[in-house]
Amino acid sequence: MAHLIRHKLTNKLTNAAHTVSNKSQAKVSGVFARLGFQAATDEEGLGFAECDDLDYDYRQGMQMDVLQGEEEGGQMEGDGELEGDSHYQRDGTGPRPSSLKTAGSLEEDKPKITSWEAGWNVTNAIQGMFVLGLPYAILHGGYLGLFLIIFAAVVCCYTGKILIACLYEENEDGIKVRVRDSYVDIANACCAPRFPALGGHVVNVAQIIELVMTCILYVVVSGNLMYNSFPGFPVSQKAWSVVATAALLPCAFLKNLKAVSKFSLLCTLAHFIINILVIAYCLSRAREWAWEKVKFYIDVKKFPISIGIIVFSYTSQIFLPSLEGNMQKPSEFHCMMDWTHIAACVLKGLFALVAYLTWADATKEVITDNLPSTIRAVVNLFLVSKALLSYPLPFFAAVEVLEKSLFQDGGRALFPDCYGPGGQLKSWGLGLRVALVVFTLLMAVFVPHFALLMGLTGSLTGAGLCFLLPSLFHLKLQWRNLLWHHVFFDVSIFIIGGICAISGFIHSIEGLIEAFRYDIHD
Repeated sequence: MAHLIRHKLTNKLTNAAHTVSNKSQAKVSGVFARLGFQAATDEEGLGFAECDDLDYDYRQGMQMDVLQGEEEGGQMEGDGELEGDSHYQRDGTGPRPSSLKTAGSLEEDKPKITSWEAGWNVTNAIQGMFVLGLPYAILHGGYLGLFLIIFAAVVCCYTGKILIACLYEENEDGIKVRVRDSYVDIANACCAPRFPALGGHVVNVAQIIELVMTCILYVVVSGNLMYNSFPGFPVSQKAWSVVATAALLPCAFLKNLKAVSKFSLLCTLAHFIINILVIAYCLSRAREWAWEKVKFYIDVKKFPISIGIIVFSYTSQIFLPSLEGNMQKPSEFHCMMDWTHIAACVLKGLFALVAYLTWADATKEVITDNLPSTIRAVVNLFLVSKALLSYPLPFFAAVEVLEKSLFQDGGRALFPDCYGPGGQLKSWGLGLRVALVVFTLLMAVFVPHFALLMGLTGSLTGAGLCFLLPSLFHLKLQWRNLLWHHVFFDVSIFIIGGICAISGFIHSIEGLIEAFRYDIHD
């Protein structure tokens, strides 16, 4: 009997001791959690780590309102830092709340744009002056070229949406939070953990190629337009390209785009006026339209080049992550993408078809070259002004990518910083910018073929950034949340995009070789 009583007392004492131990452990775990450490079993630790990663990125990138409220109520001490730590410091060396407050304040002070303003930016990107090459695509594609204008609009709209979806992950509460900020971040996330920086390098290279090729195309089209505007002048197209580049040298001194942005609206208005003039002239010749020239057959050799031209005219994926992040209501992004691409599809299709019907087989690579000499010079001068004022935008973007990748990547940069302590540009940094301007000139002089270059760029980087990479990243990062039709669309876009990219690249190179071999001019 005494033994039984002793056994019961021992069990009660043991249970009480375990209870006290568990409570103490819970309190200690809570303290450690506040300090940034997680004490848990392997399975629990894995789940906590995943949630912690999302929470950490969310707090870092978005600066939660709750966190800011706690910081505003904190006490200042030492060098102006706040007491306590209200975020998870996974390595014990995370930023102090004061720095987070500063970042949050800057984020709040940064002006946001409406969905209409965002749509205007997308419209400027996908309805720029490169639509002047679309009638040439109809020349070699017929009705299938028109179908591709519609198809490319649908696909680019879809891939733009899934690219933005890759910026988000669900946190522990099932709420989608923005954990990535750019195309490069998405690429790096897909290649982690084995090659955490490989994807970013690939995207950076593709972006630089596309941006530099865009600059080259602006120089090419400027020389082409000036040469065809004043055919009586004893000045070649290459010489006009040199003159245009001389006017672009001040771009090397750009530190920001404030000065350039003032001319953005004027450029866009000028472009719409030019389109209206071209369409008005075409409508005045509606009785002469050659409907019988629009066929269902395609030129097998030239049509892949047309695919690249059409794809390149829709490229906007490079800046969509930044654009969506600066919208007042990111939930309206999908609606904005829909109406901008529908409008672009309708306007591009009508412009290409009407222009081709007017000149049929005589359609040139730059459609304004078909206009009569009486109005061609005026229209082309407007286009040259637009091209020269549009050049700084891709040039400055390319410079930023190069500087951040090679000169400003913390301690991992290959070369020393090209900016001095006061933010002034060093002489050798200025030399590199001038060299980039000269490089665009040399390419424009030695490869003065607008349509072939546009097709090559669209096939090489346009298809990659607009078709291949978004669908691949979407499958990789959102696989668990995808329905069967999403998987089907992504795989189909990847396959079709790959075929178009390879065929367009090969035929564009063949076209350039043929142009050099037989000295073919635009």
